[in-house]
Amino acid sequence: MRKIILATLVLFALSSCKKETQKKDADTKPSDSLSMTEKTGTESGAFVSPEISSEKLGQYLAKNNDTLYVTNFFATWCGPCMKEIPHFKNKMAELKGKPVKFTFVNLDEKSDWSGAVKKFADENGLAQNIVLLDGKKLDHTFFATNFKQWDGGSIPFTYMRKGNTTDEFLGMMTEETLNTKINSLLK
Repeated sequence: MRKIILATLVLFALSSCKKETQKKDADTKPSDSLSMTEKTGTESGAFVSPEISSEKLGQYLAKNNDTLYVTNFFATWCGPCMKEIPHFKNKMAELKGKPVKFTFVNLDEKSDWSGAVKKFADENGLAQNIVLLDGKKLDHTFFATNFKQWDGGSIPFTYMRKGNTTDEFLGMMTEETLNTKINSLLK
C-alpha cells in the first residue's frame, strides 16, 4: 500500500512538472508526432493517452520524410501483443535521440482505457507513446487505404514507414525480427 501511495505521489509530482514543460513547449511541438495531451479531471493528474481519430491516424501513417515511424497496433488483452512490447521498449532505448518515432495504437474497448490501458501505460512507461483508437469507428476503407496486407482481423500488427518505404508485419515479432526490420529501414 505504501508503494502505491508513493508511486501516486511521484506520478503527481512528475505530471505537474510535465504540465509546465508542455505549456512552454506548446509552440515547438514537432509536426511529425501525434498530439499527446494532458487530460484534466483525472484523480492522480497523471498523463493520460489521447484518443485519435482514424483520419488523423491515417495522416500520421502517411508521413513521408527521413524519420522512421514504427506504429504498433495492440490491446492489453492480447497475449502476443504483451510479449512483444519489451522488444519495442529495448529498441526505443537503443535508438533514443535518433530520427525514429514509436507509437502504440491501443485497440482496447473504451471502457478499459482509464483502467487496464492506463495501468499498462504507467507500468511500462509508455503513456506518451500510446494513442487510443476506438476500433468500432474503423471500417474496411481505413484498412484498404493505409495497409497492403492488414484488414484489422487480428493483432498485433506493426507498420513501419520511412520516406516511401514501408514494411508491415502481422503477428508477434521476435526481437531479432524487429531489429532486422528497423535496421534495414534505417540504412
